[in-house]
Amino acid sequence: MPIRRIHYGELTLFDINWDDVLIPKITAYLSIKDLFNLRSCSRTALRLAEAALEMRTELHLSGNNSRNIELGFKVLSRCCRRLEHLHLASCKWLTDELLLPLLNNNKQRLSAVNLNECTNITALSLQPIIVQCKELRILKLSKCQWLTTGAVDALTLHQSKLVEFDISHCGAIGERCLIIFFRKLNKLTILSLANTPSVTDQVLIQIGNYCRELEHINLIGCAAISDYGVHALTKSCPHLQSLMVQRCPLVTERVLAPLRGRLHIDRPIMGYNLPAMQHRLYLQV
Repeated sequence: MPIRRIHYGELTLFDINWDDVLIPKITAYLSIKDLFNLRSCSRTALRLAEAALEMRTELHLSGNNSRNIELGFKVLSRCCRRLEHLHLASCKWLTDELLLPLLNNNKQRLSAVNLNECTNITALSLQPIIVQCKELRILKLSKCQWLTTGAVDALTLHQSKLVEFDISHCGAIGERCLIIFFRKLNKLTILSLANTPSVTDQVLIQIGNYCRELEHINLIGCAAISDYGVHALTKSCPHLQSLMVQRCPLVTERVLAPLRGRLHIDRPIMGYNLPAMQHRLYLQV
């Protein structure tokens, strides 16, 4: 009896199991641009691309200011549901209206948020990050002039597990606000306060008292700090590996010299006889 062949039609890429193969083994290696190209091929391709976006854990768009990106971002806001790392630094087009839906859909998992130089959003966008992102560990808000004392006060109430924090060039935050804030951050390892006018010796003392795990600190352009604050900080943070103090006129080699060799200091020695200075410091002690 002859064998009858049953014809089921031609197999395509989309017949491969999506959950076990296509999404974790193939689309996971495609860029966002690749997924959007795939999305435009057919209705089935659109469903696959959007299913892949839903499983994405990272979104990197920093510096991407290409034409009509706002339209693509609305698709991302709707589809992405499992983001853990969100990088949107220098996205000049970003607004509260665009960002809030994405944050609300991913607030349970987000652990790293980079909004450096996002100048067209407001403190309103921080609300879901501050209150509902319980897994938040990294927050970068450099050059966000909209960051206010009230927003930092809210961070103080809701976020105590940050390991990296950047508020460089944020001039609207007060000294007292920072002093209270750093009392809760005992897990902090990386801190950038560059060109933040309200950073004083008292702020550094609080950082030293409570942020004992600190490894790297950027104080470039903090004109109000002096040897007193830097000494208090470095004495209290045994894990400190780097100290950036360029353009800090009140910080002198008197406090920096004993630290050289123990940790990286961004400011070179200029016009000092280091051995002689260390000897004088030893005699003064």
